[in-house]
Amino acid sequence: MRAMHGPIYRCRLRALVAAITPHLRPGDRVLDVGCGNGTLGRALMDAPGAPAGLKVEGLERVKRGGEPIEVHAYDGKVIPFAEGTFDAVIVADVLHHEEHPDRLLAECARVSRRDVVIKDHQVRGALAQQRISFLDWAANAPYGVPCLYRYNTPREWTEVRARHGLTIAGEQRSMNVYPPVVNLLLGRGLHYFAVLRKPSAAAAPATPAPVR
Repeated sequence: MRAMHGPIYRCRLRALVAAITPHLRPGDRVLDVGCGNGTLGRALMDAPGAPAGLKVEGLERVKRGGEPIEVHAYDGKVIPFAEGTFDAVIVADVLHHEEHPDRLLAECARVSRRDVVIKDHQVRGALAQQRISFLDWAANAPYGVPCLYRYNTPREWTEVRARHGLTIAGEQRSMNVYPPVVNLLLGRGLHYFAVLRKPSAAAAPATPAPVR
């Protein structure tokens, strides 16, 4: 199963970079929460459209070592930075693994000055719960990552945003994340992407992604 992950992850990485980059600004300091091996952060900084001076750092419960970006360790509860330390915080396919996702999202919003970028799953379409659960298991079981199999519906994502007092700066309710055949079964409407803005952020918005 691990042998199949390479091309799928590369496709996912390209999709994430394309979705996130338009919302970043010159000189931004960004935190990637649950960054894993730091591949996304490095790809964002190396992307042709990356804004000048962009710096992406990572956050993980356990640092793996050898990451291509600076990675900070934390206790899984409190992000060890002051309020507004980062211009944007990314939490990509992490919230559905958290026992307390609202607590983590609140911490992400606290340390962000402007945006919280979410990429996750959503229960939308025929057999959505079953398809996402299979995808989650296939992606994580080979690495011993536990799955909770809890995912939000589109309505619940709207409620999440409201609970945390965030507004939408960009949203995609369907994403082409994987190679064509895989994407047909496990992509598109099973994936949710949003750039959520803090009310206190500067007025000038980044270019929003289209709502689909």
